[in-house]
Amino acid sequence: MLFSEHNFINKNAQVGSIEVICGSMFSGKTEELIRRMKRAQFAKLPVEIFKPAIDIRYDEYAVVSHDSNSIPSTPIAHSSAILLLSAETKVVGIDEAQFFDDELPHVCVQLANRGVRVIVAGLDMDYKGRPFGPIPALMAVAEHVTKVHAVCVQCGAPATYSYRLTGNEERVLLGEKDSYEPRCRSCYFELQ
Repeated sequence: MLFSEHNFINKNAQVGSIEVICGSMFSGKTEELIRRMKRAQFAKLPVEIFKPAIDIRYDEYAVVSHDSNSIPSTPIAHSSAILLLSAETKVVGIDEAQFFDDELPHVCVQLANRGVRVIVAGLDMDYKGRPFGPIPALMAVAEHVTKVHAVCVQCGAPATYSYRLTGNEERVLLGEKDSYEPRCRSCYFELQ
């Protein structure tokens, strides 16, 4: 449940918000999250960045973009840990949000109601083109949603789908360019 007696807004606190950055693989979601978090650091705001503990593709303790830009982060196994670890924080960043549990939207609403700016990045669809994890619920409660696009490797059009190159049927498969490629709608469905 996103709204309960514990989600009231403190009228004396600064105004919080939820921002979602979503799109396909290789669309620049993490790059945009890092950019926004570094701007907050430049403004001398206390920030915390979280990522799922399962994502150790580039670094165990940093959020790293495909372009090798990075920012230190805290790996966590459950979204509720964010509430415990972000007490004095003014800006919270969350990467690879699709891998978190369904409590993440509730956590983000609580933070925003406390006056925290919450910036979330993640895949909006899985490799089968289905809404992925808590991202759709986060998009519904967010003040700002930025959908970024990759470039279709087949035709060069804006890509919104993550086409899986392997035969693995697991919904969660951490991978890179050897496992996924961005595709536009036409090229994605042409090969399905």
